[in-house]
Amino acid sequence: MAERNAAVNSDFDEDQEELRDTVRRFLEHFSAEADVRRLMATDLGYDEAVWAQMAGQLGLHGLVIPEDYGGAGFSFVELGIVLEEMGRVLLCAPFFASVVMAAQLLLAVGDEQARKDYLPGIASGETIATVALTESDGQWQESSVTMRAVQAGGTWHLSGTKTYVPDGASAGLILAVARTGDGVGVFAVDGGADGLSRQSLPTLDQTRKQARLDFDSVPARPIGDVADAWAAVRRMLEVAAVGLAAEQVGGAQRALEMAVQYAKLREQFGRPIGSFQAIKHKCASMLVTVESMKSAAYYGLWAVAAGDSELPVVSSIAKICCSDGYATVAGENIQIHGGIGFTWEHPAHLYFKRARSSRVLLGGPGYHREIIARLAGIFPGAS
Repeated sequence: MAERNAAVNSDFDEDQEELRDTVRRFLEHFSAEADVRRLMATDLGYDEAVWAQMAGQLGLHGLVIPEDYGGAGFSFVELGIVLEEMGRVLLCAPFFASVVMAAQLLLAVGDEQARKDYLPGIASGETIATVALTESDGQWQESSVTMRAVQAGGTWHLSGTKTYVPDGASAGLILAVARTGDGVGVFAVDGGADGLSRQSLPTLDQTRKQARLDFDSVPARPIGDVADAWAAVRRMLEVAAVGLAAEQVGGAQRALEMAVQYAKLREQFGRPIGSFQAIKHKCASMLVTVESMKSAAYYGLWAVAAGDSELPVVSSIAKICCSDGYATVAGENIQIHGGIGFTWEHPAHLYFKRARSSRVLLGGPGYHREIIARLAGIFPGAS
């Protein structure tokens, strides 16, 4: 119980706070606003040298990967701290796709050989991986998977299209979810495989790259057992939703700080606008929203780390609270800044776009409310 309360009350221990300070100093240096603007305009979308430093110098890529597979074996709480700091600076890198989504899917799928083959590369940063799940409807549920996997001559081949794949254009390893004759399975595909074409997509949030992947009888390696595959995908989605919530907390916290700082400096009628009651109310409401987001996200981090049975509900609650909260705070930040907040030169719009994009990533609030309703038995159906 003490461990649960520590996580929920955000009472991180000394080592965890030291991790936060180290990561924040690194990211403030290598992911300043100028770096974000430069990288989001490139096709690759990240700095390869910084990526290597994050993996080698800080060991962030392998933070929660077990030591048996080349990682450090820390808990998801530590990874949540890192994600919060990354969200704070809008880090442009395939970290979420590779470390949070792909690595967690490999850990969830019961395939020991696949873990040994792929996780060390992800932990070292040498392998950039992603999960290709969503298709034309952009939905994250099993029933939306239509891409076919067919076995011929002892080799599996995938045919179909995946859309909105995080960092799909740069990933060297793609974990694709496809439908077989026995159900939905997970397949590993090399980024340079024959028959695979990749196209970067124009998106609202330029700081997180997405791609369309077309598979034309692409050779693939089955990962795990088809009978257990969707359960593993669902587990990955639950864990990733919590990780995304932590990232959203970081972005919302930074947007709040920007708004408060500006309210103290900007003057109207000979006084700081922060002295006006309307602005005070906005800032106070933003603070309450951010603190609520922290409560939901930190509880989620504890649930993942503890392997708690509440995770399916807790993850959706965290995703709803943090998605709605981030969008609200980012929007209010623009309002408090007034005219300058709407300009390209000001960073407020970057946080607003990240908030809106993250709101639908891994399913929007409405989708997660349906999950909670199903789990509560309010109406039938599989999430």
